[in-house]
Amino acid sequence: MDAITGLMNGFSVALQPQNLLWCFVGTFLGTAIGVLPGIGPALTIALLLPVTVYIEPTAAFIMFAGIFYGAMYGGSTTSILLNTPGESGSMMTALEGNKMARNGRGAAALCTAAIGSFVAGTIGTLGITFLAPPIAELAFIFKPQDYFALMLLAFLSVSVVMGTSKVRGFIALFLGLSLGVVGIDKQTGLQRLTFGVPDLMDGVEMTVVLVSLFAIGETLYVASRFGMHKPNLNPLAGGIWMTKDDWKRSWKPWLRGTLFGFPIGALPAGGAEIPTFLSYTVERNLTKHPEEFGHGAIEGVAGPEAANNAAAAGVLVPLLTLGLPTSATAAILLAAFQNYGLQPGPMLFINSADLVWGLIASLYVGNLMLLILNLPLAGLWVRLLFIPRPYLYAGILIFSLVGIWGVSNSWVDLAMMFGVGLLGYTMRVYDFPIAPVLIGLILGPMAEVQMRRALAVGQGDPMVFVSTPLSAVLVAVSALILIVPAMLHWRRTRKINMPDETAGV
Repeated sequence: MDAITGLMNGFSVALQPQNLLWCFVGTFLGTAIGVLPGIGPALTIALLLPVTVYIEPTAAFIMFAGIFYGAMYGGSTTSILLNTPGESGSMMTALEGNKMARNGRGAAALCTAAIGSFVAGTIGTLGITFLAPPIAELAFIFKPQDYFALMLLAFLSVSVVMGTSKVRGFIALFLGLSLGVVGIDKQTGLQRLTFGVPDLMDGVEMTVVLVSLFAIGETLYVASRFGMHKPNLNPLAGGIWMTKDDWKRSWKPWLRGTLFGFPIGALPAGGAEIPTFLSYTVERNLTKHPEEFGHGAIEGVAGPEAANNAAAAGVLVPLLTLGLPTSATAAILLAAFQNYGLQPGPMLFINSADLVWGLIASLYVGNLMLLILNLPLAGLWVRLLFIPRPYLYAGILIFSLVGIWGVSNSWVDLAMMFGVGLLGYTMRVYDFPIAPVLIGLILGPMAEVQMRRALAVGQGDPMVFVSTPLSAVLVAVSALILIVPAMLHWRRTRKINMPDETAGV
């Protein structure tokens, strides 16, 4: 099926009344959680996993995609009006957007952010439409050693790049890999890390870990810091539309931001932070009004917001075509696919074409809904920040508890939920990244299967892992990810110590 035919079939699925309703629910929820600091799309999707097992997969993924995109839109509202980014990808927006709001131009900032998000989201979705099928075809020629090398690259890049410490990143990855191997080894029949508990023989329930780490751990962390930052709302003034000069200064940053966001979002550990930072830096260097940067330049809002949304679209390419999650939210989406017995990758486009193309078509519809929801209703969304937080956090904890009990009816899973939830809270307090845990948990068993297949093909020879050009390149890149930061650190340390040594002589 070619891309155009697939997309047309997808629209016939996405435009069904019940799917339009789920798309609206997703975009509405996504915008709301994007507005609320600390409650991101990963937490919300994890929280909804136990509930959505009862609804049809296409409807569930249309809703999840709406949440994912909507959170990017909602994050800009609080960044601009409150200087409080709801999402990490909105941090750069706050720099100029909040200054614009203080200068009485909050409406123009919100407008360029919403339209830039729409432009970038639509171009990014076009990228998914036309790039995903050929990449999925390409994945058919992958051999087990290529898949293993790809997962090795994901492990190392996520552990090294995310967080402030490589040691903490690797500890988090080790935790995820350990949780992933719990249960009976399907090849040897031996029990691994079950500690004699029968409920663990089938492995750790992924939904329990995801809900615990995000809904319990994150909520405890955010609640423990409640009251440290009081919201200080800037008035929404200046008219809802941008002036002619604002349009002229915004359209190029929208396109440049999209060019940064989409490819970087598709890379392992690319995320939304790097492209938004790059976009801000480029716009600051290219602007004809450098004196306005730091005081409310509209280019500093338009570019990073476009990069933020394009990165969200880029994340979906490796997830749908290779089954490779490149962020925490993508890892949870992969877990959601597995909950339905689906495995993202090249076969998904053949076996579940209606679901994949319906999901892609819903992204176009969702983008339009988000533009309509965000432009005139910005003032309403920001009022969400005045909901009493204790009610919100208590509601999330109770919803998690009921959801896990409803799915499993297991006291072991409930005990594990509280244990892993406390672990997640401790990790957040001591600045351990959560994403490597998820990547290790989800990709660990898959990497083990591909490693065993590759060794079987190579008759036990470890050189099989670099026996194809693709696997050799991926292993070399993985090695560089480990070696280059260590060498740069050594050179920096040497330069700092050099003057002291010279002085001593």
